[in-house]
Amino acid sequence: MNISILQGAFLPVPPKRGGAIEKSWQALGEAFVRAGHHVSHFSRLCDDLPKQEIINGVHHFRIKGSEATTNPILLKLREFAYVLRAREILPKADILVTHAFWAPLILNKERFGKIYVHVGRYPKGQLRLYGKASRLQVPSQSIAEAAASELGDGLNRVCTLPYPLPFPMPVVPAVLERPKRVLYVGRIHPEKGVLSLVKAWKGLPGILQDKWTLRLIGPWKEEQGGGGPSFLKQVKEESGKSVEILEPIFDQNLLSEQYKQSQVFAYPSEAVRGETFGLAVLEAMSHGCVPIVSSLACFSDFIKSGKNGISMEPSVHSRSLELQKCLKLLLIGGEITNLSQNALKTAEDYTIDKVAKLFLEDFNRVLNR
Repeated sequence: MNISILQGAFLPVPPKRGGAIEKSWQALGEAFVRAGHHVSHFSRLCDDLPKQEIINGVHHFRIKGSEATTNPILLKLREFAYVLRAREILPKADILVTHAFWAPLILNKERFGKIYVHVGRYPKGQLRLYGKASRLQVPSQSIAEAAASELGDGLNRVCTLPYPLPFPMPVVPAVLERPKRVLYVGRIHPEKGVLSLVKAWKGLPGILQDKWTLRLIGPWKEEQGGGGPSFLKQVKEESGKSVEILEPIFDQNLLSEQYKQSQVFAYPSEAVRGETFGLAVLEAMSHGCVPIVSSLACFSDFIKSGKNGISMEPSVHSRSLELQKCLKLLLIGGEITNLSQNALKTAEDYTIDKVAKLFLEDFNRVLNR
């Protein structure tokens, strides 16, 4: 099978600037090659990456892209130009995987392959425009339901397949042998619940703040998807003692070390129409971290509260108080060991070769339809 993967205009592959979608599809492309298929991967040209190279059997092509912007109209215009440039070099293929907004509108499926749209963001009306797409692949059941409600033909073309772990299951120390650390990895942005997290931490008993550390890692600059310097300042001002704020880490090996040196992973996202899966949570679970997540529906596909993590109850009071309650539950002698072991078992279902097999089976269904 000849498979093309067309990423968006704003991030490179390998994901030197981060990006869950870019990270996942690089790993999937390499898994497709291991399974005997030919893969061409198209992404942004930047950061001294060559225009072409082969990485682990995948032929990478890089196209002039752009910096992201908070202006949605300008963002779409920049990606439109990028997809036009991609159209000039895309090869004939059986399957064209893409999450670029314009690709399903302006690319020809007879020429470039059956259009397989990865819906990596909450649907906002665009799916009705994708009549040429043979498949709309979503990463969680909640997004499948949102997609079905947006489409006239319901779930006909929708398929739910998760993000994979973009690395093999790591060897990790037992959870109680690690520093007493709660970790957050993600964008430092209001919609991620970061402010609720630091407020919750600030309200913990002093004895817990003396024993435990809260570490926040992620991009805060607006051009990287963060909340900007004013929000970062607000987070720092609200932080209690024993809170550490680190610059983003995009190197997977370095990030893995952060997971290995943490017992709990907090991801209290408030993005009701922003989260589609939560790959960072799954990555943390694969390292034995016990996750605390908000009650967003997308997390329920792989987190069973009280078994392999903690899901916050929808609070009638304040999110920070509910989060504080969950933190206390774990930090004051909670069942961290059992939760950690179950988190590891859950993550094993999302290894790259298992998930890649599911995608290849769906590609065949699309081709044989």
